[in-house]
Amino acid sequence: MLERFGADINKALLAKRKRLEMYTKASLKTSNQKIEHVWKTQQEQRQKLNQEYSQQFLTLFQQWDMDMQKGEEQEEKLANMFRQQQKVFQQARIVQSQRLKTIKQLYEQFLKSMEELEKNHENLLAGAQNELRKEMAMLQKKIMMDTGEEDELLSLVYMVSAAPLMASGELQVQFYGSSIASAINDPVFQ
Repeated sequence: MLERFGADINKALLAKRKRLEMYTKASLKTSNQKIEHVWKTQQEQRQKLNQEYSQQFLTLFQQWDMDMQKGEEQEEKLANMFRQQQKVFQQARIVQSQRLKTIKQLYEQFLKSMEELEKNHENLLAGAQNELRKEMAMLQKKIMMDTGEEDELLSLVYMVSAAPLMASGELQVQFYGSSIASAINDPVFQ
């Protein structure tokens, strides 16, 4: 009996084992199917998300690349403009320097010309003053000569008209060069 009981237990255990294996296989199969389905779904979602964002990233990267090219072009244009402006400023500085040099030279020439003009004016003034002095001296001589001639003429006229008085001794005349010193007894000259 014990053997029989042991055999029944073995049979029951074997059946249980087979059922457990079947349940496990079925459960594993179902789990694998579910996992595969979940994995496929996730993979599809990932692919869909990757495609969606990949397209957006690709578009953005293309735009970014275009922006970078535009930025480089703008940078090159700005660098060229800066170089041109720098050349213009350098040329303007050179021109201003030349103008300033010209102004300085012109100012120095002006000062030199003014000094020469002042000296010329001083020389002309000195010459005119000398000329005037000479003319004054000549005029003074002429006046003196004219005055002397008039004195002599007056003396002569007086002597002619006073000859009868001189003969009587009432009038005395003395000559000193061209001037006359008279001692007149005539009441007209006293």
